[in-house]
Amino acid sequence: MKVLAAMSGGVDSAVAAARAVDAGHDVVGVHLALSRMPGTLRTGSRGCCTIEDSMDAQRAANIIGIPYYVWDFSERFKLDVVDDFIAEYAAGRTPNPCMRCNERIKFAALLEKALALGFDAVATGHYATILTDADGNRELHRASAWAKDQSYVLGVLTADQLAHSMFPLGATPSKAEVRAEAAARGFSVAAKPDSHDICFIPDGDTRGWLADRVGAEPGDILDQAGTVMGKHEGALAFTIGQRKGINVGFPTDDGKPRFVLEIRPKDNTVVVGPREALDLAELAGSKISWAGLPPADPETPFDCDVQIRAHADPVPAVAFVRDGELVIRPVNPLNGVSPGQSAVLYVGTRVLGQCTIDRTVSAEYAFQEDV
Repeated sequence: MKVLAAMSGGVDSAVAAARAVDAGHDVVGVHLALSRMPGTLRTGSRGCCTIEDSMDAQRAANIIGIPYYVWDFSERFKLDVVDDFIAEYAAGRTPNPCMRCNERIKFAALLEKALALGFDAVATGHYATILTDADGNRELHRASAWAKDQSYVLGVLTADQLAHSMFPLGATPSKAEVRAEAAARGFSVAAKPDSHDICFIPDGDTRGWLADRVGAEPGDILDQAGTVMGKHEGALAFTIGQRKGINVGFPTDDGKPRFVLEIRPKDNTVVVGPREALDLAELAGSKISWAGLPPADPETPFDCDVQIRAHADPVPAVAFVRDGELVIRPVNPLNGVSPGQSAVLYVGTRVLGQCTIDRTVSAEYAFQEDV
């Protein structure tokens, strides 16, 4: 096959590209330039997509012996990931920029361009596995090493995208093995630190970054009854479930700490309450995608596991589609989930599909009717 290898400049994508060559594919490497100011996006192991990363990717491509190109996707990245991130926070939601980048950049814009140029597939260094069922349908599954598994952030992929995707690292038992292989191949990135946090906020100061772009106005911190408990310096800096940084000026009645329950950007207020008020009996979202074949009858409740963060544990749930929404009811209440996050459904190791959470139902006020 003719394969386009997305090379970020890290160790994973370099080894993935090399393995694609070893498998007999005709491979071309490409680095995505996602910033108009690439010299500003890395601070130690934070951030990615810098000139340094592009050069690291090129050195690896030279050792592998494959053609290498840099494609400028900075405008698309700004519109589809950065601007979306800002808009979601401005609406009081908690977005996942890695999900949006995979959905709209790596497996939409990049894959579309690759197919238009005659490539059969895009290979990346993600830790996930693609399996084929008895009828030849492709399925997305967890990687063999759950500690490194990245199937959650790939939950947005569709059946058509899976048909043209390759994850050569999916069966690798550990990251240490990938680094050892990179060293054996002579890659300079063998010991390069993993990038983490949000790539376009390399110093990790999300609050300051948002304040510069959205603004930060002081406002009230309220309890669930609407009583003013304190003041904040900007509502957009808070996330659902947050405990630290809540300026409550007096002891609470029960003496227990308070957590952020709700962010109201329209009136610039933050609602706080006890930990148990974070428990949710239902999540739902209308932006649904299936990673392969959907359930035979998605309107009939089915058993699954739901994962709501990249490094969260999956929890048992019942899910179904109703009135255009994917409704998810965990067996035990989930804690601290925010609209804007992605809820990814699993059946065993298989990624079934996902939705972006639009609404939640507190366990305190849970539905009474049967599904």
